[in-house]
Amino acid sequence: MASLDRVKVLVLGDSGVGKSSLVHLICQNQVLGNPSWTVGCSVDVRVQDYKEGTPEEKTFYIELWDVGGSVGSASSVKSTRAVFYNSVNGIMLVHDLTNKKSSQNLYGWSMEALNKDSSPTGVIVSNGDYDREQFVENTVPLLLIGTKFDQIPENKRSEVLTRTAFLSEDFNAEEINLVS
Repeated sequence: MASLDRVKVLVLGDSGVGKSSLVHLICQNQVLGNPSWTVGCSVDVRVQDYKEGTPEEKTFYIELWDVGGSVGSASSVKSTRAVFYNSVNGIMLVHDLTNKKSSQNLYGWSMEALNKDSSPTGVIVSNGDYDREQFVENTVPLLLIGTKFDQIPENKRSEVLTRTAFLSEDFNAEEINLVS
């Protein structure tokens, strides 16, 4: 068997947004019936063939690092999580589409992961907008994943999708919205 290239992907977002369920679905190809809270970090893996059946075919060993969603602002919590942020190949930013705060908190999660120990300065400007320049030179691919789309009332879906489109633009990220 040929050697496998290792890919480390962080899965970040607030508690309760569905990170563990998403990781379980991706790696085990089944729905997680009753997820528990993630304390610290949980790592699950998936072996994935890329461009299968072509001369460029490659097999990757993908590690999905599901980081516990405690948003505590204590520096000890953030410095403890910082050990998970080394040698990252990608970041999945997961938010609950029914919880606007979980979407807003993604800015802090991304800054924490991308800047590790440095404190993010200038992230929020006075008018409430975010400084997109913070992400311009980012070389780590970001994927924005919204969960619980089916739980949004029909008359609010357009508004929520517009908001998430702005988020993905801010992060220069692709966007996926999932049902529960």
